[in-house]
Amino acid sequence: MATYGLIRESQLGDTLSMLQQQEMALKQPLHPLGKSGGRWRYLPWLTLGSLLILCPAALAQAASTADLQVALDTVWVLVAGFLVFFMNAGFCMLETGFCRSKNAVNLLAKNLIVFGLSTLAFWVVGFGLMFGDGNPLFGFSGFLLQGADNSPAIGEDYRGTFSALSWAGVPLNAKFFFQLAFAGTAATIVSGAVAERIKFLAFFIFSLLLVGLSYPITGHWVWGNGMLAGLGFYDFAGSTVVHSVGGWAALIGAILLGPRRGRFHSRPVAMPGHNLSISALGCLILWLGWFGFNPGSTMAADPYAISHIVVTTNIAAALGGLAATVTSWVYLSKPDLSMIINGVLAGLVAVTASCAYVSLGSAALIGLVAGIIVVFSVTLLDGLKIDDPVGAVSVHLVCGVWGTIALGLFSTTPGIYPWYGEGNGPLAGLFMGGGIQQLLVQLLGIVVVGAFTVTFSLLCWLVLRATVGIRVSEAEEIQGLDLGEHAMEAYPEFQVGP
Repeated sequence: MATYGLIRESQLGDTLSMLQQQEMALKQPLHPLGKSGGRWRYLPWLTLGSLLILCPAALAQAASTADLQVALDTVWVLVAGFLVFFMNAGFCMLETGFCRSKNAVNLLAKNLIVFGLSTLAFWVVGFGLMFGDGNPLFGFSGFLLQGADNSPAIGEDYRGTFSALSWAGVPLNAKFFFQLAFAGTAATIVSGAVAERIKFLAFFIFSLLLVGLSYPITGHWVWGNGMLAGLGFYDFAGSTVVHSVGGWAALIGAILLGPRRGRFHSRPVAMPGHNLSISALGCLILWLGWFGFNPGSTMAADPYAISHIVVTTNIAAALGGLAATVTSWVYLSKPDLSMIINGVLAGLVAVTASCAYVSLGSAALIGLVAGIIVVFSVTLLDGLKIDDPVGAVSVHLVCGVWGTIALGLFSTTPGIYPWYGEGNGPLAGLFMGGGIQQLLVQLLGIVVVGAFTVTFSLLCWLVLRATVGIRVSEAEEIQGLDLGEHAMEAYPEFQVGP
């Protein structure tokens, strides 16, 4: 017991001593740099040690400004490409709604399969013909995306097969995907004009030929540093390269196919589409997709250029729709929804060539004229007994030609916009005090591209007609291509009339 008491006294003494030391410590100033700052005195040394250990690794992993710009540009180009790809859904809805229900499956199938066909044709041969190094007529390297390429290096630092795209500081695969989405659009344009009477196989083969050969050859002339580019022809996002090419091919196909059964007698007979709701939805999807189509053609995340192009694109679409509304109201007595839809698309197609080079006011005028033109073009084709169920020729060919001409009229003086300097765009247009030179070059480009595409399309359609045939039988057309070509119906629960 005595020993236990001594131990207890000793423990109590130790405890009192510890309490006194803690009390004295609490009275000391708590600052990190003071020698008597308690536990805080270790913080500066821990921080310094951490920085010494982690900073070299952090610096090694940090992206340079150039790397960050490449990343931003790549993301922008791919997102824009996704928007252009999504335009396939717009065409799908637009064309299906404008046509009769007994052909809905056929329209859906064509618009779905066309991007698969475009992917194959453009990957194997089209991209090389269009952007591969070659001569002023066509490229002859880079097929299957093979060949030297050190993208995203640009300008003089670029070493590779695709010099025509050396100005775009993004990886090669990003360049390919974006351009592929454009190629698919050209093939989709044909689908609407030949709807409700073409054989699925004929369309299948023609799409491969158009995207694999015709489209990339004329595209090389303009965007592949070919002969028209050398003459100073400009088409920023494809009024001619994409839309007119698809329009010319569609026109020849529609003429050789002939009109749908019962479409023309002494006067045109209307064949209303079965669902204008999805056509209107398709128009809105296309309008949205154009915000990738035109601004994405910068292929760089330039905020000022992108913003300007978005606004010029939207203004032209809005004025095109308004102009078509008023024109159809006056000319046809009622504001026709199909004309309003095509007016919006007409404005978009028309401004595509010049969207980066014109002022907002000029974009409005370009869209306004396109909205008027498209109404009269549709009725003119009817008068000529050329059957175009969705108005594709009027929208893409006629307004594509107008848009290409408009660049030669309204392009501003180089240097007004930061992205549009001397040598980086067209000469000033005729109405902007620049003379007639740019307009003449634009007209020459329209004629040359049109002549080649018409000749190529005519030969292809004639060969197809002589071999596999291009038009379904009369019985299939009456019954509907859904059953005749696909053995299924889009609306099996409903009774479908002729």
